[in-house]
Amino acid sequence: MPNRNGKDMKVTRIGTVKRFTKETDVQVEVNLDGTGVVDVSTGVGFYDHMLAQLGKHGLFDLSVKTVGDLHIDAHHTVEDTAIALGEAFRQALGDKAGITRFADVTVPLDEARAHVVVDLSGRPYLVHDEPAGLAPMIGTFDTTLTRHIFESFVAASRICLHIEVTRGRNAHHVVEAQFKGVARALRAACTLDPRIVGVPSTKGSL
Repeated sequence: MPNRNGKDMKVTRIGTVKRFTKETDVQVEVNLDGTGVVDVSTGVGFYDHMLAQLGKHGLFDLSVKTVGDLHIDAHHTVEDTAIALGEAFRQALGDKAGITRFADVTVPLDEARAHVVVDLSGRPYLVHDEPAGLAPMIGTFDTTLTRHIFESFVAASRICLHIEVTRGRNAHHVVEAQFKGVARALRAACTLDPRIVGVPSTKGSL
């Protein structure tokens, strides 16, 4: 991106968030222009695996360190991590000048298939549809939290996100396909397009 003198400037798009409550202590850092380097620890193994998919397939350098009240259950840990992650993404996007903004991705994982559409609109909205009757637990991860993760992320990042799992029966595959799809959609939507001048909105802001 050129400066006033026409020379290229390095745009740094990094978000760093610390969130501390009586239930959790969360630290998140995300670099939107990374290479997919991931360092994640939440105490919930499957959630760590899903956040690793987000970083790896989104090409985001992602660091997540969460200590939560897992002696109760994983809900607070999962929720607060998703909120902090959303805040970090929003921070990293800055004024959103030059971003592609929209993306539409379909990702398969064996028998499962997820279709994800994203708009970095500044207006939080989630549409989420996955098969009913999935196994209730994947390790210590409650599969009913999947929707809540995306609800929390969307609310904090202020994006519009549609996720539709068009087929799938294995809970692990169904959830992982969603995270991979979201990763690839965010990667495409966050990409800077040199043809775009300013913010890609007729309103002038996102």
